[in-house]
Amino acid sequence: MRLGIDLGGSKIEIIALADDGTPLLRRRVSTPQGDYPATLNTIVELVRDCEAGLGRQGSLGIGIPGAESLADGRIKNANSTCLIGQPLRQDLTRLLEREVRLANDANCFALSEAVDGAGRNARCVFGVILGTGVGGGIIIDRQVLIGANAIAGEWGHNPLPGNETVSPACYCGRRGCVETWLSGPGLAADHRRQGGAALDAAAIASAADAGDPACNASLTRYIARLARALAGVINLLDPEVIVLGGGLSRIRRLYDELPAACRPHVFSDACYTRILPPVHGDSSGVRGAAWLWD
Repeated sequence: MRLGIDLGGSKIEIIALADDGTPLLRRRVSTPQGDYPATLNTIVELVRDCEAGLGRQGSLGIGIPGAESLADGRIKNANSTCLIGQPLRQDLTRLLEREVRLANDANCFALSEAVDGAGRNARCVFGVILGTGVGGGIIIDRQVLIGANAIAGEWGHNPLPGNETVSPACYCGRRGCVETWLSGPGLAADHRRQGGAALDAAAIASAADAGDPACNASLTRYIARLARALAGVINLLDPEVIVLGGGLSRIRRLYDELPAACRPHVFSDACYTRILPPVHGDSSGVRGAAWLWD
């Protein structure tokens, strides 16, 4: 039995998977806000309650909104700031008296879809998160690529390719990052800069589908920018499958228009990379955490 936990900013979710991937149990609780010791206790209680209910112990993988430093094993680059600088894996290993595996939540999403989702049977899968932020994970032969600096797949903090008239500030300290354009807040900000109403990304997409000219123009610009950014990933990584996740992955037009929009920017006479929605949707992250023990 494999246990997976998705440690999010607002919720902590646990899933138990049988060896064939069948879900055995699933629970979700609120994340203690800004409280590292309480977060540890919540995870430990979830694991113990889950195993007591199923009558057996499982392996444990956890998806986190950050990464482990390769220098000292402490958490870095986490938007749940109470985790930063903490020895999360070591603490949980001690409390649960077993080995615990951690991975970035985007890596867990990508792994889930590579194992038995949209990227099943593909050797190389790039998993994309398009939500409040922009993240990514690289899976090679069903294994997460971590990288020399534990940042493999972090395409959201590269500059957006192409010429833009503005260069939005990013929380990372740089300007013009992919994330500032392709996140949900990035789409909303671009819409406002072009004179549109204060709408969120979902409302813009819905209004575009209903024929609103301003929203349609904003979504068209978004798709063109996403195509340029993904073409850079294709030129570097050449994945067989790109799986889109996060809230913006629900926009149907992305799958209809992105393949043709990417093609002029790909260094090839043809582009066979498939751009697909996730099979497991919002469940992919927690499932991928369990598959860290594949």
